[in-house]
Amino acid sequence: MTRSDQHHPTGDTGRVHGRRPDNLTGKVLIAMPGMSDPRFSHSVVLICAHGDEGAMGIVLNKPLPGVGFADLLGQLGIDAEGRAPAVPVHFGGPVEPGRGFVLHPLPEGAESEDEGVLRIPGLRLGMTTTRNILEDIASGRGPDRAVLSLGYAGWDAGQLESEVLANGWLVAEAGDELIFGTDNSRKWHQALKSLGVDPLALSTAAGHA
Repeated sequence: MTRSDQHHPTGDTGRVHGRRPDNLTGKVLIAMPGMSDPRFSHSVVLICAHGDEGAMGIVLNKPLPGVGFADLLGQLGIDAEGRAPAVPVHFGGPVEPGRGFVLHPLPEGAESEDEGVLRIPGLRLGMTTTRNILEDIASGRGPDRAVLSLGYAGWDAGQLESEVLANGWLVAEAGDELIFGTDNSRKWHQALKSLGVDPLALSTAAGHA
């Protein structure tokens, strides 16, 4: 995992003392109102991998203004045959911002060891980093739903656990609407409400902390 531009919103990279949170792979993180890193303000992040060496995730609710899927295909020399599908392009995180990560449903019987595909446990969802999936989407052979994210969020060993225990993030279940829904301005509120948390009350409490 790249370390040069890791996301360190709390500034604490030490290993957690006391009880560790459960493995968060396949869960979503909801940024608390006091998030110190503006790139992750009001963000919802899908955790794609989490282990002893660290974690990586993709931000779900920050579309990149002025960046179109058709334009990216053109830059890569991929022919969209005159009509590129409407695949959203998002800010996935600050690490490797020039690299694309495609979140998409996995078909029944998909092999977990498919080259370039990371199967996200607990979800019938994959993250693909190879050019092949972009070519398939452009030609109409790809998945029926997909989101292309540029970059990802990374955490060193123990860092994500520290941030969760320090109440930097709330943890919720992932769902199709959070991952593939188009109303990005509402995803943070929807994720909080899935936990029974009132976003307005949470913001007010944070403002008086």
